[in-house]
Amino acid sequence: MANKSNPLQNPPKEFDDNRVILKSSKDGRSLQSGYINASFVKVGSSKRVSFRVYCYSRTTSTNISRFWEMVIQYHCPIIVMLTKLVDNYTMVKCGDYFQVQDGSNEFGKVVVSNKWTRTTDTSLVLRCLEVKYKESDEPSHSVIHIQYPEWPDHEVPGDTIAVREILKMIYHVPPNLSPIVVHCSAGIVRTGAFCTIVNTVQRILDGDMSALDLVNTISLLRSQLVNVFNW
Repeated sequence: MANKSNPLQNPPKEFDDNRVILKSSKDGRSLQSGYINASFVKVGSSKRVSFRVYCYSRTTSTNISRFWEMVIQYHCPIIVMLTKLVDNYTMVKCGDYFQVQDGSNEFGKVVVSNKWTRTTDTSLVLRCLEVKYKESDEPSHSVIHIQYPEWPDHEVPGDTIAVREILKMIYHVPPNLSPIVVHCSAGIVRTGAFCTIVNTVQRILDGDMSALDLVNTISLLRSQLVNVFNW
């Protein structure tokens, strides 16, 4: 198992053959210290359409810069956030890596700008973010941030409307583009459920009706990320 010395508390672990590897950063940090707890997960079964997803544990104050370096280096077009920042007004579920207010904020060597924020009728919060290295002449990378704050921790949503709206948004991303990022608080239950939904829907659209065997689907996704889907 890769880089066990730098985990969060009880995070999902990644396999060596599908873990996300960060290149040396603009400040010359080594690859070892640039480790990030994220994995590639293949969603879909056909050659025609196959989403790749980064399953990621929650951001904390110490790994926000590495998170954004991943987004820049892999040109991620969409981030799907399936959690609130703070639950029940007291428990921090995720670090504020995008900053709620508009404007620019610095995280280490990275600058993140919130260009606009909108809320849909289904309570999804959409943000257009631009991110770049501070001391770089390269253009900013734009990413759409989709937050579903009303998906309760350890529970299921009251309906499927918001999830279906997210699916419609990510299906507008050409499959040959870079992977999207999906995370919740621990990167396990809600992230695993969302990947299962996307995988099942996509395989059915591809004509693969074996996708209805959810036990097999979960086993397939488990094989790509250790300690996930323990529900």
